[in-house]
Amino acid sequence: TSGGAVTGSGVGVTDIDYVVGIVKAYTTRVGGGPFPTELIYDVSTDEGDEIGKTLGTVGCEFGATTGRQRRCGWLDMVTLNRSFNLNAVTGICLTKLDVLDSLDSIKICIAYELNGVEVTTPPYDAQGYADAKPVYIEMPGWNTSTIGTSSFDSLPIEAQNYIRKVEELSGLPIDILSTGPDRDETLILKHPFDE
Repeated sequence: TSGGAVTGSGVGVTDIDYVVGIVKAYTTRVGGGPFPTELIYDVSTDEGDEIGKTLGTVGCEFGATTGRQRRCGWLDMVTLNRSFNLNAVTGICLTKLDVLDSLDSIKICIAYELNGVEVTTPPYDAQGYADAKPVYIEMPGWNTSTIGTSSFDSLPIEAQNYIRKVEELSGLPIDILSTGPDRDETLILKHPFDE
């Protein structure tokens, strides 16, 4: 957590006035366990969800040490909003937007259905997560490269709409945007130290 990060640093928790949450434009998970928005694809058999395959392949979603395939899925705002709240996040760095470039449509999980009830807060136990069914909104994709985009306004309108929707659903600004792996493919939309 952001509070844990300052422990022993000599800086008090209340002295931190900007906490950036670094988030991929889709969700990944390493290892087992529940993953409501997972798009199941097995790289060893080349079987499963084609979008899951695209996210994993284009996003290079393999463990740096083990080479193990990461599990990929749609952006999960239920889990993200819990993380943002627990860490007192004040701004977002959205990475890997370019991984979505080839998709015709893009889904965002906005709630879970649990026991026939729609909830926007995550369950507190693994079984609740295992039983959760994602509730999605669907947005049009942009089918064009965003890699190396020089400004927010030069992004395809559909990509801009996706970014604005994440801001709306989180209640937080996206201050930094990554459209590729290189340093010069990062857009600073609002510098965190400028008032």
